[in-house]
This record gives sequence, C-alpha cells and structure tokens, in this order.
Amino acid sequence: MKLLDGAAVDHGGSLGRARALFPNAVLPFVDLSTGINPHSYPLFDLPATTLSRLPESGRARDLTEVAANAYGAPSPANVAAAPGTQILLPRVASLIAPGKALVLGPTYAEHARAAVIAGHEVTEVGDFEVLAEADLAIIVNPNNPDGRIVERDRLLALAAGLRAKGGLLVVDEAFMDVGPRQHSLAGDVGLGGIVVLRSFGKFFGLAGLRLGFALSDAATVDRLDTQFGPWAVAGPALEYGIRALADIDWQHAMRASLAEASARLDALFGRFGAPVEGGTTLFRYLRLPDADDLFSALGERGILLRHFADRPGVLRAGLPGSQEGWQRLDSALAEWASRREDRSKGSKQ
Repeated sequence: MKLLDGAAVDHGGSLGRARALFPNAVLPFVDLSTGINPHSYPLFDLPATTLSRLPESGRARDLTEVAANAYGAPSPANVAAAPGTQILLPRVASLIAPGKALVLGPTYAEHARAAVIAGHEVTEVGDFEVLAEADLAIIVNPNNPDGRIVERDRLLALAAGLRAKGGLLVVDEAFMDVGPRQHSLAGDVGLGGIVVLRSFGKFFGLAGLRLGFALSDAATVDRLDTQFGPWAVAGPALEYGIRALADIDWQHAMRASLAEASARLDALFGRFGAPVEGGTTLFRYLRLPDADDLFSALGERGILLRHFADRPGVLRAGLPGSQEGWQRLDSALAEWASRREDRSKGSKQ
C-alpha cells in the first residue's frame, strides 16, 4: 500500500514538455503519449448562435437523454453533464465526508489527487479485496495504463458493502467505450452509493471539447448539477455530444477500426522485441527492462510514448493517426532494435 498526496501530476500529451525533453527531435512529433482516439468524430458546422448565445436548457436535457441511452444509465435523471470528467473528480470525492479513500492501483493519478483535495486520507492499494475497508473506493475500469478489468459482479458486491456503511464506490469508465461493456456499472447507478464517470473526448477524439459525465442515483446527480449551476456545458460541446453519442453506426465502425489498429500496433512492437502485455484498443501497455531506453530512442526521433516516473519499466503507446506516423514508428523501432542487438553482442564479447 502507498499513501498518496495531492502533488501535481505529470501527464502525456504535452508537446511543450516534449520539445524541452527532446530539443533535437524530428518534427512534427508523432504523439502516442495519450489514449485519445487519433481519428476524431467528423467535424460539422455549428450555427453562430452556439457561440453568441448562452446554451439552452432544452439542449442540456437533450444531451443527458442521449447520454443515458448511449451509456445504459437508467434515465436522464441519472446523468450529470460537466465540462470534462477532470472537473468532476474532486466534486465526486466530496460527496461523502472526509475519511479513508482507497484507490486500486497503479492507475490514473488524478483520482488520488482529487480525493486529497476533498480532504480524504488516500492510499493506493493493489488488492481489490482491501477496498472493502474504504469509505471512498476508486477503481478505473478498464484500468489506465494496463487495461485491467474488474468484473461487474465483484464491483456490485463491493458497492453493496460500502453502501451499507454510508460509503461510496467511484468507477471511472473513461475507456469503457472500447472495453467489455457487460462489466459497466452504468445501468446499476440507481442502486445508490455508486458514481460512474464517463469521458466523451477519448473515444470520440475530441478531448479539447471538454465534455464528461457522472452517472449516479437521481439525488446525487441533483447535488452535482446544483454545484455546477446553469450552463455547465458549453454550446459547441452540447451539439457535438448530442450528435456523436446518438451516432451508433459511427461508434460500431470506429470500434472495429480501433481493434484492427491496436492489433497492428501489437504486431509492430512485437516484431522489434517489445511485446505488448495489455491495454485497450486506444492504448497499449508495454513492460520491458530497457523501457527508458526505448522511450528516449523514440523521443529523439520525434515519437512520444507515455512513460511513468514511478514505474521505469513501463510504457504506454497510443495509436498513430496516419500512415506517415506508422512508417516513422516502424523506422524508429527498427533503429532502436538494431542498436539494442549491437549492445547485446558487445556485452557478450
């Protein structure tokens, strides 16, 4: 177990940090450091009033209705919309009085930071069963960065135990759009004591739009909506959310496309001696002794992977968004593998 604090968290996706780290890199960067879909939902023209007028409450209701249907929540009353999931984290952690917060890790570090901000004593644990001792239990499902899945029946049993003592289970399903949706708790939030978080920007490739959802019982959704007040979601985000979440055909086709791309990425890394151990179809999880060397070698070639300061043997790789990106990754991996083989031969002489 590891006691956590509220220190700032380093994330992927910062090209400014990448330029500082690799000043001589080939540009433009091929950014594989996030789990954001490189093939975004098609952009479309918005009426000027989307920007010049305050968002209409009717469109906000339309969004929660289509989100409830897309995610499988019991009703729109079980959906709170927000300007990104990130802004929800400390608010959700504040739904219960400060106490003992346990985070199933290793995982996305912002949950621990948000729980600290909410006044909880936060510990990262590696054993699911220990979560029963929490006042606030937090699970990312599928997990980031390794793609670990916790089955729905285990989550429901944990939620029942926490609910009986006034606790709360938070399940971050940011990547459930590409996960095994039979293990989602979205349809169970009406039981109480459960908050499910859903991210719009990752699967739809529109992270800059800032749109996310908290699914919970109606009273909890009311509390969250009251904190945000009117116009919580910007007009453009409302329109994109309504159209994209209702576009089932696009979602089906994209899931199939991402599955093909992730299999291609697995084969590419495996061919050069860096086997993939897990992940989702939006990101792949690698663990190897010379992960730092691979991170640096690719970074110098302008290809960014996600590395973790506290886990030096771990990398996460997103999907290239173009054929040029795939070709540059192939070339950089071949160069790294050749140098690696030369070093290995030299050490044996």
